[in-house]
Amino acid sequence: MMMMKQKLLLLLRYRRKNRVLFLSLLYLSVLSPLLFFSHRLNLLSPLGKDFLEDLYRVAYKTDSLKLNAVEQEGAEELEEPNHVVYKVKDSVSTINYNSNQNNDSEESRIAGHRYELLERNVTGFDHDEIRKQGTKQKESSSMAGDKDIHVHSLRMPDDNIKVTNKDSGRKEGKHNQIVNSESHEVRNPKIEEIKDQILRAKTYLNLAPPSGNLRLKELELLMRELEQAVGEATKDSDLSASVLQSMRHMEASLSKAYRIFPNCCAMADKLQAMKHTTEQQVRSQRIQATFLAQLAGRTTPKGLHCLSMRLTAEYFAMRPEQRKLPNENKIYNPELYHYAVFTDNVLACAVVVNSTVSTAKEPEKLVFHVVTNSHNLPGISMWFLLNPPDKATVHIQSIDNYGWFSKYNTLEKPNSSDPIYTSELNHLRFYLPDIFPTLNKIMLFDHDVVVQQDLSELWTADMNGNVIGAVGTCKEGEAPFHRMDMFINISDPLLGERFDVNACTWAFGMNLFDLQQWRMHNLTSLYHKYLQMNIGIQPLGWLTFYNKTTLLDRRWHVQGLGHNSGVDRNEIEHAAVIHYDGIRKPWLDIAMGRYKNYWTKFLKFDQPFMERCNLQP
Repeated sequence: MMMMKQKLLLLLRYRRKNRVLFLSLLYLSVLSPLLFFSHRLNLLSPLGKDFLEDLYRVAYKTDSLKLNAVEQEGAEELEEPNHVVYKVKDSVSTINYNSNQNNDSEESRIAGHRYELLERNVTGFDHDEIRKQGTKQKESSSMAGDKDIHVHSLRMPDDNIKVTNKDSGRKEGKHNQIVNSESHEVRNPKIEEIKDQILRAKTYLNLAPPSGNLRLKELELLMRELEQAVGEATKDSDLSASVLQSMRHMEASLSKAYRIFPNCCAMADKLQAMKHTTEQQVRSQRIQATFLAQLAGRTTPKGLHCLSMRLTAEYFAMRPEQRKLPNENKIYNPELYHYAVFTDNVLACAVVVNSTVSTAKEPEKLVFHVVTNSHNLPGISMWFLLNPPDKATVHIQSIDNYGWFSKYNTLEKPNSSDPIYTSELNHLRFYLPDIFPTLNKIMLFDHDVVVQQDLSELWTADMNGNVIGAVGTCKEGEAPFHRMDMFINISDPLLGERFDVNACTWAFGMNLFDLQQWRMHNLTSLYHKYLQMNIGIQPLGWLTFYNKTTLLDRRWHVQGLGHNSGVDRNEIEHAAVIHYDGIRKPWLDIAMGRYKNYWTKFLKFDQPFMERCNLQP
């Protein structure tokens, strides 16, 4: 019995030893490979980034393009276009690449260097070394997005090429150009690089010959993929890893696409044809835009037409004795300040009257003579019946009341549809002595002006025996600038003997007339003589009142608010009268927003008729 126990103990010890030995061997077989490979990885670590990039190039080796598909024939020959400019923070590097070999390995190597350089542009590289390679230059223009890309039409020689490898220190050629731009930083270089690639791809696709369509299929697909990615991203951190990989594939595809364009002459001809076509399209679009702007300027807005119709209906709903305006006894008093406005626009007329009255020191001395056509007479009359201008007097007349006007036949312009020639209200200004026979002085306003200061000082100004007082437009360097020979054929012997081409010109819009001097010189007859020349209202005025003009200080009348977006704000604020001359009138949708408030502040848009017609500031 004792013997059996001893044998059993020996057997258990033996098995325990075998188990320990087995576990030891198993433990050793697991740890040994780990130690071995960790040692190998430590040996590989000094290779760093170059080793990993070489592995990537082997894995993704593609049939990249040969950057020099055409041999150099001389420095003066037309050659391939250079590649693009990449902006990095405060510098822009223009890199040109050349290759003298046609084998795939050389192409892959250049494509790899290119992406390596682009990667450094994103992560940062040795700016001090770059600055030593060329002189700093200021950029001539600031462009954003894909406009930061410059595609050159001529390739620089091989000795102007330089590719710097930060790790290995390799250099090939010389860097072509370094441009320093301290004012323009690329905040999202990856997105900018994608936009660059998309622009280059579009250029290749537009210039591709029919035989190259199949080879550009991959390029087109990658372009669409990157367009979608960059459209959804607003910063580099929004880009996924797959997008960054697509960027690498796109660079290789762009290299392939380059081989399709070996004939630089044909490519230059196609670019020239594209340029010519684009210029024609631009000219056509400008003509169309000008026509549409002119059409919009001559069209009555829906709200304004609605207002006129509602006021007209309200006017005829009143009894005749209720249609009379107050203060009729002041209408022909020569001791008062008389202002004339010829208009067919109820709101424009309202602003002229309201602005003049609100800025006048003595509004009770103001008399406004509004002349319109028979269609707008009821609406304008109703407006001032509902909105009387404080203590001022308003007198409204229809041009149809002047039976003598038709006998002059002033509008015989059979081949003209321009309102300058066909509008009776425009020509009526040359008949002021006939319209107001009892007055000695009158100030004429265009209906697109706004009065900002009291004008009583002008009524006491000495006109030195002249007929008209106006602001000059003859000073070079100031807008507007006009000369008589810009509108009138001074070479005509009948005109050249009488008029000086350098004579100072002036502007309509706000003009003070001495009607006594006008009658004395019989200038209306002179106007009839020049009317046959088929020129505009302004040149007609220059000829009719030649040497009969007193020039006023510029502050009295500032122009350009209907066509010039660069009028000095300080001039506008200090002007006595501002003028919306041009087609962009303040009551139109095409008005300049920056000037519109000077006009709308003299209207009350909460009135019932304004609200019903949806008229808003």
